[in-house]
Amino acid sequence: MIFRVEKIFLHMILLLFFSAGVSTVQAEKPLIEIEIRDHLFWPSEVTVPANTKVKLLVFNRDPTSEEFESYELNREKVIMGNQKAVIYIGPLLPGVYPFFGEFNPDTAQGKIIVE
Repeated sequence: MIFRVEKIFLHMILLLFFSAGVSTVQAEKPLIEIEIRDHLFWPSEVTVPANTKVKLLVFNRDPTSEEFESYELNREKVIMGNQKAVIYIGPLLPGVYPFFGEFNPDTAQGKIIVE
């Protein structure tokens, strides 16, 4: 009888272990691609879902470096010429979050729209 109870208990533990593992598997984060070309962000506006962590993949197609910067997103990242960088943002509340290129702030401007 004790052996049977231990076996049932073991099965319950394994079931809990495997079901917890399945519930912690996360969906892949949304991916947004942005390019820097001619000291401009393309696209200059992107829309992302609220309350979701998002992966920005920023390609700098210019031969010179640019810095992706946003005070509202609390992010800054130098991207060397002809290189790419990954920047994670969020989860964010609905709103508009501007960003700019530190080295070309007059032309390199954009915004993240969170809905």
